[in-house]
Amino acid sequence: MSGEGAERPAGPVAPEASGVDLARVALRAAKEQAKARGAAAQQKKQARRGGGLRSGARADGRDPLPLGAAINRLITERGWETPAAVGGVMGRWPQIVGEDLANHCVPLRYDEAPDERVLTVQCDSTAWATQLRLLAPRLVARLNEDLGHGTVRVIKVLGPGGPQRRFGPLRAPGSTGPGDTYG
Repeated sequence: MSGEGAERPAGPVAPEASGVDLARVALRAAKEQAKARGAAAQQKKQARRGGGLRSGARADGRDPLPLGAAINRLITERGWETPAAVGGVMGRWPQIVGEDLANHCVPLRYDEAPDERVLTVQCDSTAWATQLRLLAPRLVARLNEDLGHGTVRVIKVLGPGGPQRRFGPLRAPGSTGPGDTYG
């Protein structure tokens, strides 16, 4: 057959590799093989010496850390950034809400569920609970400014707990007591 009847492949034709390109590919392969042989020889040498890493002048992963750095590393590794930040807010409660409000309202817990993110606060009187309910939107904005957007969605305000329920001869059966002033 002559060259006229042969079909050419469709699409772009890859240029043939020149001598320089082949030399680069061969050099790269030789370097990778040498690196692998060197790493294997280093491992054999360390195994003969009886161990892996040795102490040296430079810092490595085995060096002791300062306490703060170790705690920050643990918090980051475990994904505890948000609970730790909220715990810090509970510790700084008087600076965040002011002394007057902090004397009468105490944060109890934080529910971290993604659909809730509720900070529960208990007040010592219904008047302070009402005051905190009115301030709640501004307080949520202030907390999210400190902690990051969306960390606290709602502040749940609880009133005072009320006195202990005592059962005795002067108590009417089924009575809940003076509920209008405690809640």
